[in-house]
Amino acid sequence: MIIFTTNFGNIEIELNMDKAPVSSKNFLKYCQDGFYEGTIFHRVIKGFMIQGGGFTESMQEKTTRAPIANEANRGLKNVIGTIAMARTDAPHSATAQFFINLEDNEFLDHTATTNKGWGYAVFGTVTAGMDVVNAIAIANTTSKYGHDDVPCETIIVEKVTIK
Repeated sequence: MIIFTTNFGNIEIELNMDKAPVSSKNFLKYCQDGFYEGTIFHRVIKGFMIQGGGFTESMQEKTTRAPIANEANRGLKNVIGTIAMARTDAPHSATAQFFINLEDNEFLDHTATTNKGWGYAVFGTVTAGMDVVNAIAIANTTSKYGHDDVPCETIIVEKVTIK
């Protein structure tokens, strides 16, 4: 279990090492390295997802390790309370950024091994703290430094605990 202590409260995450070993180990390594401490939830879209894991409070993008293989084809679905790897349009481009689904987002699931069909790899579930996730989800947002949907109030990961 991983606990993200934020200025909004704690979010507990259980990784699915069986069905998403590459994504889970990648996320765990970033947690062990302290990478996420001091990062913010930089993208919040009500009724969709909250995204974090890549930017500092000053909206500086952090340097990451190499991208990982996309595991969206391993059967896990983007449903409420799951955590998945964020990526660019390239299917195998995920590094450190992640998002938590606020709804059942089946359009993000794997449908084919094409650029459009790859989907977004779910690798865990929020087991406690969905009230915190939902509080983040209703934050007012703005545009900052060329990024849309940035919370007006900084939502920061203060500490990461691995249990």
